[in-house]
Amino acid sequence: MSVSMKRAYEVPEASDGVRILVDRLWPRGVSKSHSAIDHWMKELAPSDELRKWFGHRLDRWSDFRRRYRAELKSAERREKLEQLRAMVRGRKVTLVFAARDAEHCNARVLADLLKNR
Repeated sequence: MSVSMKRAYEVPEASDGVRILVDRLWPRGVSKSHSAIDHWMKELAPSDELRKWFGHRLDRWSDFRRRYRAELKSAERREKLEQLRAMVRGRKVTLVFAARDAEHCNARVLADLLKNR
């Protein structure tokens, strides 16, 4: 299993493998035809309430991670997370996201969950 992350604004490459968008909203200014997104799993994105609360404030990062992981434990999201895990098994997957900060975003939490399982 190989999981990587890439901003939606970066050029897609064949080495990305399966490209999965993990944001609730489609990235502004990114054409669907040129994005090379294979799957859009918006159901795995943080709730609007959590996303707005976080606001990419670094002082809220650890709380965001904890709250987001709790959201991922709900029945509907747990099923989607298992689908994502199944997609990752035995292949190269790139989690695609729009946030500017790759180290402090929902894709990082998902990547860590997939790598640590």
